[in-house]
Amino acid sequence: MKKPYFGRLLTAMVTPFNADGSINYEAGADFADWLLANGSDGLVVEGSTGEAATMDMDEKIKFMQTIVARVNGRAKIVAGAGTNCTASTIDLVKKMEACGVDGVLVVGPYYNKPTQEGYYQHFAAVAKATKLPIIVYNVPGRTGGNIAPETVARLAADFSNIVAIKEAAGNVAQTAELYRVLPEDFSIYSGDDGLILPFMSVGACGLISVLANVNGNLLQQLMQAYSEGRVKDAADINKVMVPLAKAMFIESNPIPIKAAVTKVTGIDAGAPRLPLTPISAAAEAKLDAALKAAGMIK
Repeated sequence: MKKPYFGRLLTAMVTPFNADGSINYEAGADFADWLLANGSDGLVVEGSTGEAATMDMDEKIKFMQTIVARVNGRAKIVAGAGTNCTASTIDLVKKMEACGVDGVLVVGPYYNKPTQEGYYQHFAAVAKATKLPIIVYNVPGRTGGNIAPETVARLAADFSNIVAIKEAAGNVAQTAELYRVLPEDFSIYSGDDGLILPFMSVGACGLISVLANVNGNLLQQLMQAYSEGRVKDAADINKVMVPLAKAMFIESNPIPIKAAVTKVTGIDAGAPRLPLTPISAAAEAKLDAALKAAGMIK
C-alpha cells in the first residue's frame, strides 16, 4: 500500500475553550502533544471539529501559530482553510501559509452549491495562489453538494499541489471510483472513522479522524492490521472501533468528541461555542457507556 502524503492518521483536533468561551491556547498546545503521543501521525487544525466556523481571524492565526510552535516540526500540520467564497479562501490559505503549516484542507464551498465546473475553478484558483499541498475536502452532508471523482481527477492532473482528498461522502463505490481515476501517488483519506476499513479495501490509504482525538492507537492498529493482510484481525478491531465512532456523532460534531476529550485525556476541552450547545444528559450517558465498554474510562 502506498505511503499517504501527510501520514496515515491525521487527527481533526478539537479546539479547547475556557469557561468564558475564549480559546485556551495552552491547553491546545498540550493537547497537540497528547495527540502525537497517542497515535496521531499529523494534525488537522481548525477544521469542522476544531470549530473554525466560530473562530475569528485573529483567533485562527494565534491558535495556528501556537500549535505550529509547540509541534516544532515533529509532525505535519494541515490547516483547515476553506470557506464558501473563493477570494476569502485564498486569503485564509495565505495567512495559514504564513503561520508555517505543511498543507491546507480546503472544503468544497458550502451553501452556494456550485456546479462541477464551479468546484474545479474554485480549487484551481486556490492551487494557483499557494505552493502548499492541498487536500480537497468532500463532505456533501455539510456542504450540500458532491465533488465528483472526475472533477477531482481533473484537478489532480492540472495542479501538482493538489495531492489528496478527504472523502466524506460515505460512499464506498465513489471511493472506488476515485481510486480508479486518480494518479497512483494521490492520497485518498477516509473522512469517516466508521468507514475506514471498507474504504481501505477499495483504495483509501489513510484517515482524517474525529475519534483519534481520544483513541488514535486503536485506529492505527486497525489500519496496520489491514495493510499487513491480517484482514480478520482488522475486522475484529473494527468491531470495537465502530461503536466508539458512532458515539462521537450522537449529537452534532464536535459536541460529543469535546466531552470525550475532557473525560479521556485529562485536558479540559471546554464546551462548544454557540450555535452548538454542551452535550445533553441523555447523549452523555450513551457516550459514557461507549467509552466504558471500550475500557477508556471507569
